[in-house]
Amino acid sequence: MADQKKMVEHITDREVDFAQWYTDVCVKAELIAYSSVKGCMIIKPAGYAIWENLQKELDARFKATGVENVYMPMFIPESLLQKEKDHVEGFAPEVAWVTQGGLEPLQERLCVRPTSETLFCDFYKDEIQSHRDLPKLYNQWCSVVRWEKTTRPFLRSREFLWQEGHTAHATAQEAEERTVLMLNTYASFLEDYLAIPVIKGRKTDKEKFAGAEATYTVEALMHDGKALQAGTSHNFGDGFARAFGIQYSDKDNKLQYVHQTSWGVTTRMIGAIIMVHGDNRGLVLPPRVAPTQVMIVPIQQRREGVLEKAYELRDQLSGFRVKVDDTDKSPGWKFNECEMRGVPLRVEVGPKDIEAGTCVVVRRDTAEKKTVAMAELASFVGEELELMQQEMLDRARKHLQSHIYEAADYETFCKTINEKPGFVKAMWCGDQACEDKIKADLAATSRCIPLADEEKISDVCVCCGKPAKKLVYWGRAY
Repeated sequence: MADQKKMVEHITDREVDFAQWYTDVCVKAELIAYSSVKGCMIIKPAGYAIWENLQKELDARFKATGVENVYMPMFIPESLLQKEKDHVEGFAPEVAWVTQGGLEPLQERLCVRPTSETLFCDFYKDEIQSHRDLPKLYNQWCSVVRWEKTTRPFLRSREFLWQEGHTAHATAQEAEERTVLMLNTYASFLEDYLAIPVIKGRKTDKEKFAGAEATYTVEALMHDGKALQAGTSHNFGDGFARAFGIQYSDKDNKLQYVHQTSWGVTTRMIGAIIMVHGDNRGLVLPPRVAPTQVMIVPIQQRREGVLEKAYELRDQLSGFRVKVDDTDKSPGWKFNECEMRGVPLRVEVGPKDIEAGTCVVVRRDTAEKKTVAMAELASFVGEELELMQQEMLDRARKHLQSHIYEAADYETFCKTINEKPGFVKAMWCGDQACEDKIKADLAATSRCIPLADEEKISDVCVCCGKPAKKLVYWGRAY
């Protein structure tokens, strides 16, 4: 018991200091370690295993829509980056530059990719000649560098892992359909696989991706009521194609510009898992993404037959991701490690259990204990993991819905933003000056214009009182 208390004391209560609680979980669950390179993190095996599961599932979903994986260089010549004006201006403050190779200064600076639109465009201008070459449906898994001033594990770091899809199409309609398809792919992945409900919407022009015609987003709500942009999908129209000269001959042998999209998610999804599902005992992982779904803990493992029975149960559960903790740590320490690391189910087996032909199964999210016959363990585990996955989504959805508010006037809007963390729905005139005022007054931003039809709250802008054009979700965000 003393061992268990010692570990728990290292986690700050999330209601006392949510930011410190988050950092404690990242470190104590051994997801990350800090690097000697400021602003960069080391992703440890427990953290990287989550990313591998995310990657595997998303990659399969991408490929089901016809996407193929490629890989582009990590360096971008400055002249190439300069070709799309809005794009380079949007990324200029975050770009890291290489100015010397070996002992010699470079004739032209090289940008360490913050994103790869320009590289794909340079590639497409030679790769695409005819309508028969379209569409191009490509994706790459890589790291990017953005020189962030303020960093936090998984949420914002100077180098991070992500995937970036880049597609080229013959028509504007095809590009828009792909943009929305990938947004929906992200939304279903987050809900089905990570048990994280989202709001789907379109970004305002102020918040859209640099160089995009339209940016769509999936917005999630963390336990502390702050929003997290969990994934984005961009329709570039033919803007990049015109800047880079990407043309194809259509069926009538006339030259046309292609229409492009880009879409991506990053390791910040791991941060979302922590902040949506975690508790004061540590990480809570949805079963579908958990690297270890079941941890078997032998009790009095030095007693004859106990370890053998634990291994036997492991083999019985071979259809799941299962491990036996056969280290020489105390059972209390092992229990605490399971909880800290978010293992969905813990199976306890000792001499008395073996004699009774049963074992004890403990759920991580609810701490509920059930005694289960060993002969029925596999079927019980399968059912319990599915139940846990669904109930985690249900709880997260309930939290989201109970933290969405409405405001028809600025006084109510400000009071709600300041006193009730979450999303605030309010009408907007479409003028960026109102967005800027809200951000200056409240440190809140427009999260998205919802894609789903929703009733108007009023006919006027919540900020300036002029006729309203759009309903917008507002909130403070990571």
